[in-house]
Formats: sequence, C-alpha cells, structure tokens
Amino acid sequence: MHVESLTLWCLASAFIFIFVAYSDAIPSEFQSTKYKKKTCGYQSCPKLDPNKLNVHLIAHTHDDVGWLKTVDQYYYGSHTLTQRAGVQYILDSVIQELKNDPQKRFIYVETAFFWKWWMDQHDFVKHTVRNLVNSGQLEFIGGGWTMNDEATTNYQSIIDQFTWGLRKLNESFGECARPHVGWQIDPFGHSREMASLFAQLGYDGLFIGRLDFQDKQQRLRTKTTEMIWEGSDNLGSSANLFTNVLFNNYAPPPGFCFDILCSDEPIIDDDRSPEYNVPRRVDEFVGYVARQAENYVTNNIAITMGEDFHYQDAHLWFKNLDKLINYVNAKQDSNLNLVYSTPSCYLKAVNDANLTWPTKNDDFFPYASDPNSYWTGYFTSRPTIKRFERVGNNFLQVCKQLYALTDLGPEDKVDLNSMREAMGVMQHHDAITGTEKQVVAEDYARMLHLGIVECDIITNTAFNKLFTNNHLEDTNPAPQVNLDSCMLLNISQCEVSEKSSNFVVTVYNPLSHPVSLYIRVPVPGQTYSVKDPNNKDVVSQLIPIPTSVLNIPGRFSSATSELVFRAVSLPPLGYRSYYVTGSKKKSTAQESTTEEGELITLQNNGNKVQLTVSTGEVQLFLDDKKDLPLHQNFYYYTGFTGDNRQFFNRSSGAYIFRPKQKTPITIAPKPVSEVYKGPVVEEIHQVFSDWMSQVIRVYKEENHVELEWLVGPIPVEDNEGKEVISKFSIELETNGTFYTDSNGRELLERKRNFRSTWEVNISEPVSANYYPVTSRILIRDTTKNVEVAVLTDRAQGGSSLGDGEIELMLHRRLIHDDAFGVEEALNETAFGKGLVARGKHYVIGGTIPPVGASPSLAALERDLAQRKLLSPWTFLSPADDFTFKQWASTYKMEYSGLTNALPPNVQILTLEPWQGRSLLLRLEHTLEKTDDPLLSKPITVYLQKLFSPFTIVSARETTLGANQWLKDLDRLVWQVESNEVFETFSEKPKYQDNIDPMTITLTPMQIRTFILDVDYSPKSSIFTTK
Repeated sequence: MHVESLTLWCLASAFIFIFVAYSDAIPSEFQSTKYKKKTCGYQSCPKLDPNKLNVHLIAHTHDDVGWLKTVDQYYYGSHTLTQRAGVQYILDSVIQELKNDPQKRFIYVETAFFWKWWMDQHDFVKHTVRNLVNSGQLEFIGGGWTMNDEATTNYQSIIDQFTWGLRKLNESFGECARPHVGWQIDPFGHSREMASLFAQLGYDGLFIGRLDFQDKQQRLRTKTTEMIWEGSDNLGSSANLFTNVLFNNYAPPPGFCFDILCSDEPIIDDDRSPEYNVPRRVDEFVGYVARQAENYVTNNIAITMGEDFHYQDAHLWFKNLDKLINYVNAKQDSNLNLVYSTPSCYLKAVNDANLTWPTKNDDFFPYASDPNSYWTGYFTSRPTIKRFERVGNNFLQVCKQLYALTDLGPEDKVDLNSMREAMGVMQHHDAITGTEKQVVAEDYARMLHLGIVECDIITNTAFNKLFTNNHLEDTNPAPQVNLDSCMLLNISQCEVSEKSSNFVVTVYNPLSHPVSLYIRVPVPGQTYSVKDPNNKDVVSQLIPIPTSVLNIPGRFSSATSELVFRAVSLPPLGYRSYYVTGSKKKSTAQESTTEEGELITLQNNGNKVQLTVSTGEVQLFLDDKKDLPLHQNFYYYTGFTGDNRQFFNRSSGAYIFRPKQKTPITIAPKPVSEVYKGPVVEEIHQVFSDWMSQVIRVYKEENHVELEWLVGPIPVEDNEGKEVISKFSIELETNGTFYTDSNGRELLERKRNFRSTWEVNISEPVSANYYPVTSRILIRDTTKNVEVAVLTDRAQGGSSLGDGEIELMLHRRLIHDDAFGVEEALNETAFGKGLVARGKHYVIGGTIPPVGASPSLAALERDLAQRKLLSPWTFLSPADDFTFKQWASTYKMEYSGLTNALPPNVQILTLEPWQGRSLLLRLEHTLEKTDDPLLSKPITVYLQKLFSPFTIVSARETTLGANQWLKDLDRLVWQVESNEVFETFSEKPKYQDNIDPMTITLTPMQIRTFILDVDYSPKSSIFTTK
C-alpha cells in the first residue's frame, strides 16, 4: 500500500464494478437455435479481388479505461468539458447501424466497458448483438479486460486480465467471440513477452501502433512493417507471432475523419450542390492509399477508421464510409477494392498471399516519437500506484487460492470478481503507467482498495474455515477470528499490533514450495515474545522505526519500533500462525555507536556491508572472498522545461523523461548513519536530506542485501522538477551491455546507444538508454566472472549509462506537462505536501558459479524475484482474550494446501475457482533454458494427489486464456525469410487418449493451463495439517 492511500481509502463510494454471470465459463460453443447460423471468424471475411489492391477499412473506437476522466465518467459520458466521450452511446449507436446493414463491420476491444454495457441491456438487444457476433459483423479484438500497458505490467497480471476478459466474452457468445488477433495500438512501446503471451493465447497475429520514429521510418522504407516476432528464446516457434505495424498509428487518413469529434469535410455527392466534392475527395483518398501501399508487400492494406471514443454517433461515420466505398470502387481507372473489414480478415488475406517474412527477436523499447521525446518517464511515474498494483496482484493470488482451497460459495465469488476487475483495470495503459490525471489516479486507487476490502471478506471466511473446522451442527463453535492485512505496514502502522498486548501473526505462503520470510510488525516500545505452533520461542528483535518514517505526512501511529522475527519454511499454499505476547517492560533495540573513522561491518551468507563513519560511505561486498566493493548513492536529474511547441523544447512529464543534464546531481555527499545490530537483522539507517533516507538491511539467513529507500516530499520551491535515482557502481568491464527483464519473465540484452534493427541517432543520451525494469536489472563481467543484479518491488525505469553501473529511477516530481494529452504536471501531493514514496531494492550477485554448478546465480535471482512477486501475506489478529494454550487448542495454527511441495523450478501460477466445482490451474517452469544446468531441465509434475483439500477428477488442457481447448487450437502457418516453415503451437500429438492427463511435463519458461474437475470429499479434508 502507498502513503497517499490514507486519503484515498476515505474516498470509497458505494459503487464499484461487480459484474456477475452464471453461464458456462469453459471453452464451448454457444448453443442455441434462436440465433443466426454462425459465419463468424475467417469465414465471415469480405470477398476480395486478387487483381486489385484490397483496402480493408477497419471501423473502430479506442476507449481508454480511464485517462482524462474516470472509468465511470467515460462510460456514462459525464464531465464533457474535460472530454466529450461516452462509451455507452458508442455501443448503442454502433449496434443500431450494424443491425440496419449486414455489410457493415465493427471491432470492439475493451471488455471492461463492453461488459458494463452488456449487463444493462434488455434481452431483445442481447439477441441482436449475439446475431451480429455470430455473423462476424461485430468482432471482438484483443479481448482483455483492458488494453494493457506492456512496459510496467507483470506477466501474471497480464494473463489474469486477459483470462477475465476472454471468460466474459466466452460466457456470453461462445466461439464466435474468441479473438484471433491482438490489438495493442496505443501502449507506448511493445514488449517481447507480450508477443509471446499473445501466441500462447492462441492468437494468429498482432497489430501495434507505437514504435520509435526512426524504427518506423526504416521499416516503411524497407517494407518491413510486417514481420514474424520471435517472442521467446525458450519456447521456440510456439511463441512466434505475425506482427503488423499500422501505417497511421490507429487514426484515419488525414481529412477523412467523419466523427462528431472531427471537423473534416464530409463526402457530398449531390452534383447540383455547390459543395459537391466527390471527385476531389476520391482522388485525395486514392492518393493516400497509393502512398500507404508503397510500404507494404501484399495487395492488401489496412486503414483504421476511428480514433479515441469515436462512433458516439456511428451514422456519421458509416454514411460517409458507404459513400467512400461506393465512389472509389466505381471509379473507372481505380485499381482499388474498398471493403468493410477487420484486423483478423486483413491478417487472413495477408496469410493467404503465402509470402516469406522477416523476423524480429528483441522488443520495441524505448519508444521515441521525435528526437527529444523518449517515452521512458512513465516507466517510473506515480511510483506509489505502481507499488499498490503489485501489492494488489499479490493479494489477488492469495485470495483466489484460499477460495479454491476452502470451497467457498457463489456469494464469495461476487467479492472475488470485484478484485479481478479492479486489477484488470489497473493494467490499462493509462493506469499503472501513471499517465492519467490525478483525479483518475485517485479513482483507480479507490477501485483497487474496494477490491481489496472484498477480498478481505474472502480471506477471513476461508481462514475461519481452516482454523476451526466449524460445522453447522456444532453447538459450541469456536469464535470467529478477525484477520487484518494491515495495509499500512509500508509506513510501519498497524492498529492490531499497536493496541493489542497479545496478537497472532498468520503468514500465508502463496508459493508452491516452502519459503522463509522475515516478519516486521510495528509495535510500541516494549518487550515481546514470539511462539511458533509448537510453543517454541522464536528469536526476535526490536528495531527503532527510522525518524524519517515516523515523520511521513499522514502517518497516525503509536508504534516506535518494529518487531522482527523469521517465519521459517512456511508450508506451500499454506499458513503458519505465531503467537506474540507483549509486556509493559520497556525495551530498546541494540544501537552500535562508534568513534569517527571506525569501520563497521554487517554480514550474512556471503554478503558484507561496510560503513566508514568518517565519510558516511557504505560499500557492499556481494562476495566476501573478493575485494570488489559495490557503491550506492542517490542522485537526481533536473527535468527539462519548455513550451513543447518544437521538439527541442519538449518538457519532461508524465510520459517523457528528458533531463537537463547528462550527469545527475548528488543529493548528499555524506549521509548521517546509525547502526543497529541484533540476532535477526543488522541495519544501517541513513539520512541524506530531509526528503531522502534509506535503510540497508542484512538479514542473517538471506543471500542478498535489502535497501529500503524513502523519497519525498521532493522539493520544487526552486521551480525545478526533479527525477530521483538510486545508482550502483562497481569496477566491472561490462562493455556497454546490461540486461533487463521483459514483464517479469525472460531477460533481454541491452546495449548502450544501440538498436539491433537500425542505426540509431540519439539526441537524448540519458533517456534514450532507459528501459523498463519490471523485476530486475543486471550487469556482468565475463572476464572477472562477476554478476550484479538489482531487483525491484515495482516497475521502474533503469539503465547502465557507464560500465559497472546500474541506475534505477525511484520517484518523479515535475512542474510542467509534456503536452501529450494529460494537460497537468506530474506533481503528486498528499496531506498538503509532495507525495512520499517508500520502496525496496534487493541486491544479489557475486562470483558466477562454475559451469555445472547448481543452483546458479541466475536461478537464485529468479527464486528471489518469485519470492518478492508473490510474497507470503501477513495477517494480524488480536488475541488479548487468549493465552497461547487457549489459542492453540481452539484454532489450527498450521496448514498446507499441497500434499508435497513442488520442485523449486515449478510454480502454481494460477489456482482459482472457475465454473461449478471446477478450478483453473496454471503451472509454470520458472527458469530459462540457460539459467541453470539442472533446474533448467524439463520437469514432470503429477497432479493426481497434489492438493490436500480435494481430489482431481479430470484435467483438460486449454490455451493460456482458458477460452479454447488446446486440442482445438489451429493457428495460421507463416513462412520466414530463411524459407524455414514454422507451424504454430500445436500440442495435438501429445494429448492422445492413452496419455495420462495427470502427468504434466514442463519445459523451461513453459506455462500450461488446465480446467480441473474436483471433488471436495471428507477423505481429502481441508483441515489436514502439516
């Protein structure tokens, strides 16, 4: 949770998206004889002329799920002075036009809006819409709950939001609503992992809009705007995806926007009118088509006819498009065939040409729209909402797992859907990115907060079921336990631990193997004891809360210290409870005071941190056998300010990172430091200024060093915006090369001042080398055989601007807009002051183990990243009315949802309720094929007796989105320029009747998805303890 949320939680209103459907959620055909015969999909495509240039007119609207207005404001069309946009009117108007003319076609993308509209329609309208879908006139493209961002999102959340959107379409329309293509026309750059996910969803292609202007110029010039994107180094051709770069982003040709929001000239075909313009307008359009066709290689081109929130009065658009089609096709010397079409029909036409295509194996980051506008600021913008989203994903997985493990009822599913939808909205490319107006950001936080509140109900219900084994016939059931997630632990605030003398800490582990976690609980300054379920004392330690945290604006807490202890080997998909007793006896943490010049050392498993008091310098040694110190400090760039009228006057803003200087400014040459040592953790508390501080932690049993930074309020009294970074430096020869993750999955190599597909000309040497870091960034020296990785707790922008350097941007506060639509500066405040952000970096590295050694450093990094992405979730319960003995005799203090832990390279990515008694299960191999000599090998998992609360009756495999049986997958086949024909992903040969469906083999980076029919029987009691 973030600091600003203290106010946002108070804004919760009575309304939130709660959409409930009760039809099948499994891949199936929609069965009914009431609707028109299905001619959807490729068979519904218009007839093309092989002897002409076929112009596919794509009628569409791009409906942001929040940006300048909130989601509801956009849907209902309110606040028209901000933007004239009402999604409900778009759908009303389009459906009427399609119903009147079977030749017309339209695509729709944002399922969040469509579902909100659909649930408000009369059965008669629903009948009409189903007919339009079955005939192919209305086609769903993309299919996710939103059009997600690709830089700052994590793969787990992307998969979830697609699963939810596709499920709603499948429930309502069946097979004819299954999208065939991705439609990522507005995200600000495109990730390779996103292409891989689309391929695994079963899609045949992808259309993108935004890529570096130099890259686009090169591709247009060389006719390489269409390619085969190799989405994975591990999955082979199953992750390959045909990709099209749209010619004019997603806008109509200049002069041919026929929307009520546009002022272009309509087509006037009354030759008696002085306004008659058909010949001129036809010639203008034909000329535009000719220019576009020069850049593509088949006799098909796609022209987008729509823009943001277009078609609120669809008749204006379609009336003029009808005329355009009629008069261009009737032109005597025209070699054009204009048709109403869709992206999938265009894709099929291109595939039918049977050409060979170039390949691409990197990504489309960073995106620059002009020489001075690199869209790399949004990698960090609104850091607290980025963290809130990541916390939301963590809790959503906990919530879904507990629901599945305890077999809750349909009333709880309503609560779960609230969180699913809030998290789906958060993936939108103007939500998690931080590129929305402030009022919209607050509304996103409101929605996510309400989703968390609903999930709190589920987790409390589930835990009480696990704790007590209460039955309806019990005459004396155990009292219900209230479990508090303490969402303000990031500012060391929790009512339960501050006001209760005795309390219970219950830690749930959502990972598939045992993990240990250091628990930190804010408490008043007194003495505490901690007991595990076996009544054994757990070693604990009190650490003073840093003064900078105590002074965070909006913090209302009596806690002055944090109680720290280690929860050891938490059971997989299970929990353990710890009983904490406090006394009124005062206790203070051990403080180490030193004289000037003394060297203080903190140490754990292989890591060493040294503080030189005389200089304030801290050095990290990630290999205690090598004298190779890693230095870290904080700096800031001054944001460039300009009038934005020309490229070179572009301001730094929500989207754009444009620093005034190439070299950042040091915040403080010598921080003030305090050192605390104890049996659990050793810490250095550093204060760099009144708005910049840090805690360096060395936990006794960990293999990394934790750095918890606190930034803000960033001062802007000097009328200068500031962009704060943490910079690490070590004496390594990295040859301009570093590595970043792609959406938390595979690593991509980055090279300073280099692009693999064109000769780049860089005018902004800092921002042009920034890349999205969703989970980690690393550097390595192959001569010294040393690697250093920094893992993040949220999406951030990062780079290596010099050999042996890593920098990550933490927070941004700017006083000018960058003129890309938001029209307000990125100047976040809370409680009347600049917003404070607090977060963590995890530094791991050292000597790269010799070939054949396992676990490798890469495997350890991935394990740490998994443990931070899906961290064990801490619940606190007051226990003043219970002694330990009473609690332990009343409530079960330990449980595992698995009969055995999964191997360390396998993770249950998804476990959630599906339809009826069925569950959705995803298993993933978490390593790449080159990560580790042992753990990167294929691994087999046996499902039959994997779960303790239920028995799996059957398991049927689906595509990644769970909306198509894998056996039915039949993707288009493409050829690459090497003349090597690759066939898209097809597992048909592996799933014959004689193959055991309960035996699952996973290859590196593979995700496999199953719908399980399960039996919650007494023999498989949920109350099994471990």
